[in-house]
Amino acid sequence: MAMASSSALRPSLPLRFCPPPLRNPLFSRTLSCRFPSTRSSPRKVLLRSCGGACSSSFDPGGHASLSFSGRIPHLLQRSMFSGNATPNQNSSEDNQEKIDVEADERYMDDSKMIRICDKLIEVFMVDKPTTTDWRRLLAFSREWDNIRPHFFKRCQERADAEVDPEMRHKLLRLGRKLKEIDEDVQRHNELLAVVKGAPSEINSIVAKRCKDFTKEFFVHLHTVAESYYENPEKQNELANLGNVCLAAVQAYDNASESIEALNAAELKLQDIVNSPSLDAACRKIDDLAEKKELDSALMLMLTKAWSAAKESNMMKDEVKDVLYHLYKTAVGNLQRLMPKEIRILKYLLTIEDPEERLSALRDAFIPGDELQEKNVDYLYTTPEALHTWIRTVVDAYNFSREGSLIKEARDLMNPKIIKKLEELKTLIQNNFL
Repeated sequence: MAMASSSALRPSLPLRFCPPPLRNPLFSRTLSCRFPSTRSSPRKVLLRSCGGACSSSFDPGGHASLSFSGRIPHLLQRSMFSGNATPNQNSSEDNQEKIDVEADERYMDDSKMIRICDKLIEVFMVDKPTTTDWRRLLAFSREWDNIRPHFFKRCQERADAEVDPEMRHKLLRLGRKLKEIDEDVQRHNELLAVVKGAPSEINSIVAKRCKDFTKEFFVHLHTVAESYYENPEKQNELANLGNVCLAAVQAYDNASESIEALNAAELKLQDIVNSPSLDAACRKIDDLAEKKELDSALMLMLTKAWSAAKESNMMKDEVKDVLYHLYKTAVGNLQRLMPKEIRILKYLLTIEDPEERLSALRDAFIPGDELQEKNVDYLYTTPEALHTWIRTVVDAYNFSREGSLIKEARDLMNPKIIKKLEELKTLIQNNFL
């Protein structure tokens, strides 16, 4: 039987960027931690060495919130004026008093920040010890940019002063690992700021910085969207921005793959055309077919080359004949890559006469040697196998499941062809099953 075929490619469905269900932040302007109900004395972990600088509250669900109020006692109380001083005293003495007061305020701020950093060290080392938790904490925090330099400095100070070698190692590891994660988060935030600043230029941004749009970036974007749990409008804005980024990255990847495929096909075509003889060129096409490298991009180029040559008045007939022969050789090889049942079906669909179609079915079900000649291939199958293929195509059409078919069978998804397939199905059931 001589059989023809064609194939159709379908694009894959795009992914959607949907943030997961929202959860309360682990810390933002206040530091809050979720403690398991079975844990003993969580207040001790939160309030150790806090003194009058912090307050805490627990809700019925066991959620503890720690707030730093700034009510730290002044260790050095100085008045702007001494006992015998007057507002008109020497300006140098007045300036000295101002410097002393500013130093007191700086000391208070440093003391408060040290206590905040110590609390965070407890959280990172005890309550949330995994790197995944650390990423979420940094993404949720609105104050981390202010805390960052003090935190790493405090980690180093505590490690230097630590007597226990194991605890010293833990502090150094915390500082090192958290710094790596912090650098990642800063990089993701910088990219997010660029995208938010020019959403209409997302395609050019993706083209320039495609390597930065990693899985970790989109996870970070999810987490940032979660952090706006009290602002649904802002959350939806970030979710939509994530969808735009994901669509742009997917479009860029598809375009890159297409360009790579076309470049590879162009090299293959040049190699075929530069063959010393027509037979050598045909052998190269046969070799590509055996290696499963005779793809749709190469077929598209061969088709365009033959079509352009056929319509051109500037090309010699010998060149047209060569391109036509190469095109037909490629088509024949492409057909041979198709499942034989599909090839038999496509051949049977070309037969209009019912008697001739029934005779062709009988021939197809007679076992024998399968031969592939220059212009004709001899194939056979079983009634059960052919009936299964017909039922699969018809069911896919009826239930709109085109994506479940192999690409060689998708061009059968046509109402007129489906009607003929149903007739063939009935014919096989009545005569061969």
